[in-house]
Amino acid sequence: MANIHDSAYDLEKAIRESEEFNHLKNSFEAVMSNPQAKQLFERFRDTQMQLQEKQMQGLDITEEEVEQARTVVEEVQQHSDISKLMEDEQQLNLLINDISRIITKPLEELYGNPDHQ
Repeated sequence: MANIHDSAYDLEKAIRESEEFNHLKNSFEAVMSNPQAKQLFERFRDTQMQLQEKQMQGLDITEEEVEQARTVVEEVQQHSDISKLMEDEQQLNLLINDISRIITKPLEELYGNPDHQ
């Protein structure tokens, strides 16, 4: 039987070679090579991180912060390169979620089986 870590590295390689990852990589490079898109994308990521940090600390997000985030999201959605990047990221996330469901199936079956009570 193959070492489980070897299988994990094979899976990593398969993800790197996947169409979904390569589309994401190309989209990311397109955004990073466009100064306007890069600046807008970084502003979007910074805004996301700030709001997530506040939520994790249990702090309230102000209406002003919500409005600023909404404005940044609207700008990002209107930029074709960034929109493409986000679509490609979503496709890769779907693939990874499918893989996660597959590899956690033994745990789901073990803990989800009412006969083992």
